[in-house]
Amino acid sequence: MLRKNTMSSLVFLVAVLLLCSSISMSSAARHLEEAVPKKEYPPHPIVPELPKPELPPHPVMPELPKPELPHPLVPEVPHPVVPEVPKHELPPHPAMPELPKPELPHPVVPEVAKEPEVPVPHPVVPEMPKHELPPHPAMPELPKPELPHPVVPEVAKEPEVPVPHPVVPEMPKHELPPHLTMPEIPKPELPHPVAQVPKEHELPHPVMPEVPKEHELPHPAIPELPKPEA
Repeated sequence: MLRKNTMSSLVFLVAVLLLCSSISMSSAARHLEEAVPKKEYPPHPIVPELPKPELPPHPVMPELPKPELPHPLVPEVPHPVVPEVPKHELPPHPAMPELPKPELPHPVVPEVAKEPEVPVPHPVVPEMPKHELPPHPAMPELPKPELPHPVVPEVAKEPEVPVPHPVVPEMPKHELPPHLTMPEIPKPELPHPVAQVPKEHELPHPVMPEVPKEHELPHPAIPELPKPEA
């Protein structure tokens, strides 16, 4: 089947290629005929017909008689008689007695006593003292230089020319078919599984020692500088 399919596909491809080549050759010949002007040749000279020579008739050959060959006589050979060989009878298979299956005792697995859970106290992490940074120096405000405002000349406004708005024709609205109403499918009510979470052993909360508060430093007073008049 595969060979027939491949042969048929190859034949189809060869036929398509031949058709394309013939079409391209014919179009190229037409373009050449249209591009190259035809030359006028002189008329061909008239050649007189020569008389056909008459040949003598073919001689008739007499039919020769077919010689009859004598058929050779094949003597009949008698078929040899094959004596029957007696079949050897095999002894019957001995019956194997069924062996009893030994019963193995099931090993008893001793129960391992669970170790009591010991509460692990959380380590107390002491708080590190904070490093106090020096206060930032106050930068005095620099007076702003007064710059003269440039005078902008007024530009005469061009008169507004009313531009007519093009009238856009209203396109007819295509009415859409009404939406199909889908019937409501009842939702199957499934029972909510209630999972019981085993309670963990409550660990004792570690007692954190109180850290003494640091003395608050007074904030430096920054004097206000006079603002320059604009």
